[in-house]
Amino acid sequence: MGPDGAQIGIVPVEDALKRAQDLDLDLVEVAPQAVPPVCRIMDYGKFKYERDIRQKEARKKQTRVEVKEIKFRPKIDPHDYATKKGHVERFLKAGARVKVTIMFRGREMAHTELGRKILERLVSDLEGVATVESEPKQDGRNMIMVIAPVKKQVPAAK
Repeated sequence: MGPDGAQIGIVPVEDALKRAQDLDLDLVEVAPQAVPPVCRIMDYGKFKYERDIRQKEARKKQTRVEVKEIKFRPKIDPHDYATKKGHVERFLKAGARVKVTIMFRGREMAHTELGRKILERLVSDLEGVATVESEPKQDGRNMIMVIAPVKKQVPAAK
């Protein structure tokens, strides 16, 4: 292919290299798996620059999903629970996933069901706002659960 995108046809490699050198451009193999391989005469530096710009734009358009963490204790006070639940709601409304951790100390490890109850209560309080992404699981002295914001249903266009 020529520098303007026009088809030149099947040409020996030496002729193609000579044409590229005459135009002070590069001969770049575009499709090596094709038979015969497809090459293009172009300014490779300019091509790389434009490709990098396109990739940078694509990265800008990507959304990053944040994971916020909030920690509870098994014997949490009702007011503290309400405050932390408010934080979790705020994180979810901002579109972040939330990792809820229940930390156990000492003899509290014998009563892990208290932590599970707190997590179940949190999920029931956040009904409609959040969905459980990973069920509660014990990880050493901590019990961990990840909740994600509910995806909003887009009304169908008529």
